Amino acid sequence: MNGSGVAGAALPELLAPAGGLDQMLAAVAAGADAIYAGLGGYNARVSAHGFTDDEFARGCAVAHAHGVRVYVTLNVFVFDDELVDAVALGAHALELGADALIVADAGLACALRAAIPGVEIHLSTQAGVHSEGAVRLAADELGVERVTTARELTVDEIAALCATGVPIEVFCHGAICIGYSGACEFSALRRARSAMRGDCTQPCRLAYDLVDEAGESVVSVEGDRLLCPCDYLGIAHLPELVAAGVASLKIEGRMKNPDYVFNVVRVWRRALDMVRDSAWGPDVVAELERELGRSFNRGFTDAYLRGRSGAELMSFERAINQGVRVGCLVAVGHEEVTVELDAAVAAGDTLEIRFYPGVDARPDVPKRWPQVPCPVNAAAGERVVVHCKRKVDTDCEVYLIRSAGVLEQTATALERMRVEADAAVPIERIVEVLPFEGDAVDGDASTGELMESPERGVPTRVAFAWQLMDTDPHDEFDLSDATVVLDEVCRSGDAERTRSLMRRAGRVVCRNLGQVAIARELGVAFDVAAPVFCANRTTLAWLRGLGAGCVHLPAELVANDAGRVAGLADCPGVLGPVDADRPELMVCEHCLLTAEGTCATDATGQVHCRDCQRRRQTRYLVERDGTRLPVAVDACGRTRIFLS
Repeated sequence: MNGSGVAGAALPELLAPAGGLDQMLAAVAAGADAIYAGLGGYNARVSAHGFTDDEFARGCAVAHAHGVRVYVTLNVFVFDDELVDAVALGAHALELGADALIVADAGLACALRAAIPGVEIHLSTQAGVHSEGAVRLAADELGVERVTTARELTVDEIAALCATGVPIEVFCHGAICIGYSGACEFSALRRARSAMRGDCTQPCRLAYDLVDEAGESVVSVEGDRLLCPCDYLGIAHLPELVAAGVASLKIEGRMKNPDYVFNVVRVWRRALDMVRDSAWGPDVVAELERELGRSFNRGFTDAYLRGRSGAELMSFERAINQGVRVGCLVAVGHEEVTVELDAAVAAGDTLEIRFYPGVDARPDVPKRWPQVPCPVNAAAGERVVVHCKRKVDTDCEVYLIRSAGVLEQTATALERMRVEADAAVPIERIVEVLPFEGDAVDGDASTGELMESPERGVPTRVAFAWQLMDTDPHDEFDLSDATVVLDEVCRSGDAERTRSLMRRAGRVVCRNLGQVAIARELGVAFDVAAPVFCANRTTLAWLRGLGAGCVHLPAELVANDAGRVAGLADCPGVLGPVDADRPELMVCEHCLLTAEGTCATDATGQVHCRDCQRRRQTRYLVERDGTRLPVAVDACGRTRIFLS
């Protein structure tokens, strides 16, 4: 596709991450249009280096001098005793120079809106927006100016969200959480450290086995990182995203080094400029992908944007940097090897030789691939001799995992930008903050009237929607005496079935803002449960205002924070976890059973998850300590992992 496909379309904002001042300066130098950063403890990367107030203010001053906006992440879920401090932190960030706040908690968004007139709020991907209805609800009922969507959406789904007229921010590059954002309690329930609080232990990057009922491994892929996806790379779809009307392209990486930020941002800047100048083409994409591969990555995938989520999404072998291929070994000598290059390298680059010892190798053979320094500059097509003491074989692939050129160019840019930052004079802003004492907004959640359906009694049985796809495949069951717990995901392809369930059920439990929007449209009685996450009374009041009857607390709050939510739990209509009998750790679009081998397809090459026989067999994900976690894959191919 060339640039003519997006003629007249406005270029989206290029949004860069910054975990500290150097990263912010690197982003500005590389051509970012906006930067997002954490400040204080209420952000989803609490272990990021962060800023002092002076650093942040100077960074904002430099950014604004270059026409770059700054957003501060307050994208965790907060408790009642934290709301006042979280609002104060938001106001302080604005005083230091921030232009907008990124928020996940509906109660915090309401509190900020009530306390800070004119505040600009962007809804975080942690809020779990997957559909047009959810986008409109967020804009209309929370008043957010922008919505960040889920990473799992296709290009067509993104275009439909953009067509709502609400500015849409999408991820374009960087790490992927294999679970749907906002719907993962794995770290909280297994390690007592919550992803919803910015303290995820990253269980998706660990080693696992997948076993059958007898405990026998069924894994057929190479590697044991069964939950580790490759990194997101949407650059091949850039013209489509521009044509769709995306407002902002977001690069993941607030834990990354300045050289990562500098290189990735400058490549994406160049890509956007090429689309603008109608200079796009397949050769361009390959070149840009190679340049991006010179920075940290776990391998790249665009599977989600193409509507795929199988094994091609995954990085089964390793959860660390994979770099970019630059050649292969053509000769092996005594403590040296010869590499034939298919891409340029530079003196000082770190090269990694992908040598697999084989099943007959001695136990003392190192499992890590040898990493060796490149001694000279060389172009594609040339051969270089590299010192390597480890045993390797010819035909091994060679990857560049650390670019001396990128590091040098970043250092040069930072030297220049630090001078500018040292000379910057921060502008002191006065932010009007109205009194906020942490009371519920728009009503008292503790005494709010429960919204019951006058024409229906209270249902006596509970059914989970994902299980009904198998037990009621033709939507024929009478569910008038049942409460149907809807799925955690509500994408465009789920809408028709969701409406059918709502019309037939005695009551529904919405687990996504898109489902809340549909329930309000149909006028059906509904409750809410996580991933519609409620941790404070202000969120409870907002949900009641939308029409929710009962509100189920998330399992992780009951398990780890029962004392902090005791007052909330005592409110009428606030119930325990909807999945208390079998707490769910994670839901993901990826089918974990693809680790067993290639999926069966029909004559047209299509995979039909509903007819998959693997789904009907017992499977457990096994942790290193032997803990077995039950696995279920639904008729859509989505995986759910449950607490043992």
